Amino acid sequence: MIVEQVWTANAYRNFNYLLVCPKTGEALAIDPLDHKKCLAAAKKHGWEITQIVNTHEHGDHTGGNRAVVAATGAKLLAHENAGSRIPGVDRGLKAGDVIKVGKTVELETLDTPGHTMSHVCLLSHTDTPALFCGDTLFNAGAGNCHGGGHPEHLYHTFASQLAKLPDETLVYPGHDYITNNLSFTLDREPDNEKAAALLQDVQDQDPDQALVSTLGLEKEINTFFRLHSPAVIARLREAFPDLPDDPDSKTVFVKLRELRNSW
Repeated sequence: MIVEQVWTANAYRNFNYLLVCPKTGEALAIDPLDHKKCLAAAKKHGWEITQIVNTHEHGDHTGGNRAVVAATGAKLLAHENAGSRIPGVDRGLKAGDVIKVGKTVELETLDTPGHTMSHVCLLSHTDTPALFCGDTLFNAGAGNCHGGGHPEHLYHTFASQLAKLPDETLVYPGHDYITNNLSFTLDREPDNEKAAALLQDVQDQDPDQALVSTLGLEKEINTFFRLHSPAVIARLREAFPDLPDDPDSKTVFVKLRELRNSW
């Protein structure tokens, strides 16, 4: 599977993706907001975009659909419950559905509510799995829940699905927020040496050549995976003095998400 990460360089810092079968040149576009860049990349390499997947219904992920469909005739796929908010969906996706691209690429649909309640992530069936996670999981962070989601559902997505994926899983998020997110990790866990070192490495990175993290790395530097860290809990208690002596993971996650909203 070929992964083309398309940096939009817009104010929202979106990443778009083309996933390509190397044998046939057929491609699937994920959230192709910058349709000009996505179409240009496909043309440059001789790829044919035959499918589009929207991870969720927000306009910064769906805004390029019409132009890409007009240019390519691609079929549009999205969460089965997002059809009323995403015009022109050809196939509704549910947990476990497999998307095939060409002869060699298979992607498994994960139903991942939280950022919105109709959000999907895609997990590749490859020797090294890759997760295309939209606005559910970011490098060193987690999606907000302002636009139709809920933090408790996001917690369950992290705990019951994402945390159980193999550590070598590659992480391809919908936005480049890594420096701000690492700063939040260090605000919550000042002694996290891995996060501090990584922030030094990436703070001046070119998003056209962005770091591709792994789930194993995320578990070290993403505070939303570090719910049992004594340092995280101690700092959280400073903001929430009524926090129980031994808070459960969901409570820690939801309180962290609340703090991140205004940080």
